[in-house]
Amino acid sequence: MNVATLSQGLDTIWLVLTAAMILLMEGGFALLEAGFVRQKNAVSIIMKVFADITFGALVYFAIGFALMHGKDLGGWIGTTGFFMRGNLEHISLNVSMDTFWLFQSAFVIAVISIVSGAVAERINFSAYLLYAIAMTGIIYPIAGHWIWGGGWLASLGMIDFAGSAVIHGLGGFAALAAAIFIGPRIGKFTPDGQANIVPPSNLPLASVGAFILWFGWFGFNSGSTLSATNSSIGHIAVTTMLSAAAGGAVSILFTMLRYKKADPPMVINGALAGLVGITAGCAFVTDAAAILIGVICGIVMILVSELLEGLQIDDPVGAFAVHGVSGSIGTLALGLFATKDLTAATGQGYYGLFYGGGWQLLGIQFVGLLAIAIWGFVLTWLALKLINRFVRVRVSRDEELVGLDVGIHGVPAYSQAHDFLDINELKQNDR
Repeated sequence: MNVATLSQGLDTIWLVLTAAMILLMEGGFALLEAGFVRQKNAVSIIMKVFADITFGALVYFAIGFALMHGKDLGGWIGTTGFFMRGNLEHISLNVSMDTFWLFQSAFVIAVISIVSGAVAERINFSAYLLYAIAMTGIIYPIAGHWIWGGGWLASLGMIDFAGSAVIHGLGGFAALAAAIFIGPRIGKFTPDGQANIVPPSNLPLASVGAFILWFGWFGFNSGSTLSATNSSIGHIAVTTMLSAAAGGAVSILFTMLRYKKADPPMVINGALAGLVGITAGCAFVTDAAAILIGVICGIVMILVSELLEGLQIDDPVGAFAVHGVSGSIGTLALGLFATKDLTAATGQGYYGLFYGGGWQLLGIQFVGLLAIAIWGFVLTWLALKLINRFVRVRVSRDEELVGLDVGIHGVPAYSQAHDFLDINELKQNDR
């Protein structure tokens, strides 16, 4: 076996393994969101995650991959590779195209799962399926092409190593549009605009979901090297860990100061905010910068969560505050903290303001972020508007009150009735 063959084999194993880690994050999303919502809507969360994986993978295979990574047309869209057929020779990789598709498909599934949480407890499942198809087939792939497919933002020099903008910024602003479009849950806000607390059903479950997401993030960021022999893998893993830890730690301290007690949902989301924030620059910033990014993301996430409630925008799991806001911070932070040595090692021409790189990269990052945010928000709004013409986007009042598990899917998450029957049967047998 020669060196080239060995290298290709190692890279293939690395991408398949990290793709599996990213796909495991769907289990994290499922547990996190199911723990944050009420018991009567836990099954609906699980069903949406299954829809993300199944429909997302199939649609991305048929349409999305081509629009994202196909041969470029004017810097805006890919035009080849539908059903993984046709001319994809412009993609130069050390692994097969199937392997690359598998890794990329895990990312697209994560994007739609971000939106899922923002519309929890009130979206019609049929409408959600249609939106999932729109997101994975059109909205995300076109935006992804601009940065990762050789499009116009890539030509400008925008940097987004693992997706603070492409994945989290896009998903977060799409989630904001969806939350505004569908409206708050019944009873979330009083007539005078005050927010009622809707207690999470299972915080231990949500915390386990967060830990699974944290684990999968090492595949998310480190796997984006696309190579098992890339010397930056260790540094990427360290910056990922430090930013997440800083986001969680500052959330503990900040909520203790602000609320006089450590707030578990905010702490969970604080760690996730740190993970989102470091995703763009994990390969290009120092360890100290990673900690600072996590701290900023953790604090701003809490403040934005409060702001949304003040604006009567109901986001049950904090999707926008965690993904949209922290993704924006992480994208812009590159324009400040990207070091010359780390960016030069990957062929990037620009580096951060604080390292003598001037304002150019920060300006490029801002333009790219603005484009991604507007695209995600507007296209989601238009997609939901169109879907609503054919399928009711929001469930009926009765379905929402009884819960989507029974109202839409016909089965509760926790069947107390079944337990009662078992107890009665035992009593009869004792007689």
